[in-house]
Amino acid sequence: MTLAKLAAQLKCASRFARRERALPALWLVSDTQRLPNPRDAILRLPTGSGFIFRHYDHGDREAMARTLLRLCRKRRIVFLLAGDWRMALRVGADGAHFPERLAHQARAMRAVKPDAMVTVAAHGLRGMRRAHQFGADAIMLSPLFATQSHPGAAPLGPVRFAKLTRAARAPVIALGGIGAANACRLQGSGATGIAGISAIV
Repeated sequence: MTLAKLAAQLKCASRFARRERALPALWLVSDTQRLPNPRDAILRLPTGSGFIFRHYDHGDREAMARTLLRLCRKRRIVFLLAGDWRMALRVGADGAHFPERLAHQARAMRAVKPDAMVTVAAHGLRGMRRAHQFGADAIMLSPLFATQSHPGAAPLGPVRFAKLTRAARAPVIALGGIGAANACRLQGSGATGIAGISAIV
């Protein structure tokens, strides 16, 4: 089973499925080192997927965001710009994604653009509560498994991940070290979707 099919199954089984119909089940996350040019990866995404543009240190981040946004529009991919809600508004993104430490900015985005899609990263129960407090449409909970993106971070593992997901008050997207060999362990976890870099590429 492909990650896209599994993500779609997870979304259908989620208790948030009816409430969050517009929320993509599969998300590609950009990374300056592992995915320096996300264009080809976006072209391979199924229609209706999501793309989170990070590339925080890119020299001309806004111009790159505009270019990739145009591509996402053509492919009907939801485009979120990470960490800068003002830039997200300037480029016309569908919304914004915030690291856990910037969760409070989700409220600012929502105040200016009520229909924006907003996701927030979390690494445990406290982060999940903050994400919900500040109005996140979905929580990116990580790392589920060991991952190259955060080599020193202790993975949550499927059991703890499922326990946290059941306690969530917003849809949870699984992130971190997910691949063909371990993705099936998400079944029954309550996750609403899957996000990643390497496995999706």
